Amino acid sequence: MTIEPAPSTAGESWDDALRHEVERVSPRLVELRRDLHTHPELSWGEARTTDLLASAVDDLGWRVTRMPRSGFVAELGHGGRVVALRSDIDALPVSETADLPWRSTVPGVAHACGHDVHAACLVGAAHALGALHASGDLPGTVRLFFQPAEEVMPGGALHLIGNGVLDDVDRVFGLHCDPTVDVGHAGLRLGSLTSAADLVEVRLSGPGGHTSRPHRTGDLTFALATVAKELPAVVSRRMDPRAGASVVWGMLSAGAAPNVIPERGVLAGTVRILDAVAWADCEKLVREVVTELVRPYGVAAEIEYTRGVPPVVTDAESFRLLEESVAAVLGPDGQVPAPQSLGGEDFGWYLDQVPGGMIRLGTRTPGGTTYDLHRGDLIVDEAAIGIGARLLAEAALRALRA
Repeated sequence: MTIEPAPSTAGESWDDALRHEVERVSPRLVELRRDLHTHPELSWGEARTTDLLASAVDDLGWRVTRMPRSGFVAELGHGGRVVALRSDIDALPVSETADLPWRSTVPGVAHACGHDVHAACLVGAAHALGALHASGDLPGTVRLFFQPAEEVMPGGALHLIGNGVLDDVDRVFGLHCDPTVDVGHAGLRLGSLTSAADLVEVRLSGPGGHTSRPHRTGDLTFALATVAKELPAVVSRRMDPRAGASVVWGMLSAGAAPNVIPERGVLAGTVRILDAVAWADCEKLVREVVTELVRPYGVAAEIEYTRGVPPVVTDAESFRLLEESVAAVLGPDGQVPAPQSLGGEDFGWYLDQVPGGMIRLGTRTPGGTTYDLHRGDLIVDEAAIGIGARLLAEAALRALRA
């Protein structure tokens, strides 16, 4: 994606300079987003995506560092505070059903969560901040994270953190598409925006037998059903209800015949918690409860518990900076309340170490259809791309100048 060098921003306010630069490159940002959308890549396989985005940012004079697997980090400026901006870049194993000219060309893979939009927004922010840097108006250092593997637990954020991307970072910001909010608006929330999210898989084993003689064997199917029903109930009673703990199953499998008690069965789902302190205690409780639930039935339980991601928690100072950024870009009526979500987001790993916050970027066409994330029919109003680019750049500058 070749774009002519930005004109001088001398004499402009930095708000105007950001706006003019993003307006100038917005058509190309839309082209970039459509290219990414047409060629989606799954977590840890984002090779083409990384090449395309790294080339776009490198052409703007940012110092690009590739990560060992996929994704990259880019930096601009010297000295002063360091503020980071993050985009995820992976797609989902979802078949696209939306009839668009730039629909996915990869069977069974689609950008059904809007990460192509996030990436285009961050490239737009790179343009805007680069123009300010060229005119000597960037008061510090900005670091961009083009992060792989957000859609798998425990998430690609840990991979980047392990490679030192948070070294010296004072604050970090990101955004996420919200197809329930109109374009021209952005959702913010002080405190927990998303929940912690873990994976739990319970594998039961027993001798098996005939359904006419359950007393001579371990009734594995009944035990599995007991865990499915009782674990969510027990967790809700054993944990502080203000923590918002939720256990929901997505898979249950056992047996192949109606008159055979099977030897093996499996149950898998997610555990979600709004409170970070309660999250630390949940694995121990789940293991204890499952063991006690299956004990009367004479079967053995193997529990695989994968700690996923912590909550995304926006601190008070970051919330203030984001409020100011939304007002500067979208006006006094641009901000809307962002409801607390039980969705998981590995951006929480960054906020576990440095302060920051996340913006819910409105992507619904006003008066149009309300879509949902992680579905193949998702359609995003591309007017959101320029808005997202300006919001990220504004947040970075306000944090540098705070």
